[in-house]
Amino acid sequence: MNRFYAVGAVCTAITLAAASTTHAAGTSPLLGKWATDDGKAIMEIVPCGKAHCARIARFLVPQPAGGARDTNNPDKALRNRLLIGVNVLTGLVPDGKVWKGKGYSPEEGRNFNATVAVNVNTLNLKGCVAVFCRSVVWKRAK
Repeated sequence: MNRFYAVGAVCTAITLAAASTTHAAGTSPLLGKWATDDGKAIMEIVPCGKAHCARIARFLVPQPAGGARDTNNPDKALRNRLLIGVNVLTGLVPDGKVWKGKGYSPEEGRNFNATVAVNVNTLNLKGCVAVFCRSVVWKRAK
C-alpha cells in the first residue's frame, strides 16, 4: 500500500481560519503551489473553467519504481493511473470568506466535501464525509 504520499492528509482536510478571498487585480489568492501539511508533496492550484482545482504537482519523498499509483481508487479502472497530475480538489468556488468544492484522497480512495480558507501564505483545508471532518494546513511553496 502506497501510504507515503499522504495525499489523504493532503485532501481529507480543511479548517476554517480567518481568511480573505479578495481578488487583487482579478487573481485568486488560491493560485500557486502549496506544500502539504506532512511535507510529502507539492500541490498546485490552477483555474479549471470557472472554478479552481488542486492537483498533485510533485512528491518530496521517493516514489516506488514506476511512480506512485492511485491504488485505492474506488473505480478499479483508475487504480493504475499515476498520481502526479491527479486533481485532489475540484470545483472550488468562492462562498463568502471561504472556497467550497469537492476533494479526493488517493491515500484513502475517498471523495469528500471540501472547504478552503486562505490566509496569505497558508491554506486551511477542511474535508468532510457525512458528519466526519478532518482539517489540515498547507503552506505556500517557494
